[in-house]
Amino acid sequence: MSLDTTRQHPVLYSFRRCPYAMRARMALYQAGVQCEIVEVELKAKPAAMVALSPKGSVPVLQLLSGEVLEESLDIMHWALAQNDPAHWIPSSWQVTHSLISENDEGFKFNLDRYKYPQRYPGVNSLEARDKGLMFLHRLNRQLSGNAYLLGQEVSFADIAIFPFVRQFANTDANWFGEQALPAVQFWLKTLLDSDLFKAIMEKNRRQLL
Repeated sequence: MSLDTTRQHPVLYSFRRCPYAMRARMALYQAGVQCEIVEVELKAKPAAMVALSPKGSVPVLQLLSGEVLEESLDIMHWALAQNDPAHWIPSSWQVTHSLISENDEGFKFNLDRYKYPQRYPGVNSLEARDKGLMFLHRLNRQLSGNAYLLGQEVSFADIAIFPFVRQFANTDANWFGEQALPAVQFWLKTLLDSDLFKAIMEKNRRQLL
């Protein structure tokens, strides 16, 4: 695809409620990266996006150079490499990588089967829910004595994981509220109430910043 030299900002193909897109948008907004946002209808994906990223999933970020970032974590890393005003990038990646890996693999696997049982015939959604709950108990322990996963300030790990916990909690809010997860529940509410999250969830937003 030829490069559009008239463009003044990178283009982010996004879907407002997708947790992968949420974490990418939060990092871009935090970094102060101005982007044109194209809200994608998943049943009618833009041809321009599919041409850039044939896998057809959001988020996709096309930089002014023409480079395309197809993975949300890559977008987060790129954005914070431009500017990391609140020091989200940790001094050591060991715990962050471990938490994100467990979130993106096992927890996401069970979240999908809990939230969308109709997509997985023969799968017991409640068993998937209970397996997902095990990860939330790990987060609850991680948050012991801390406001956030790595201490008293928001970090890369919080932003990468929070949108998936939000989706899990919203699947059955009453059940989630009854679980013995006081630290996770407080952490989740804090992030949901943050100005950052409210900003990236504005409907019909065409541009970050």
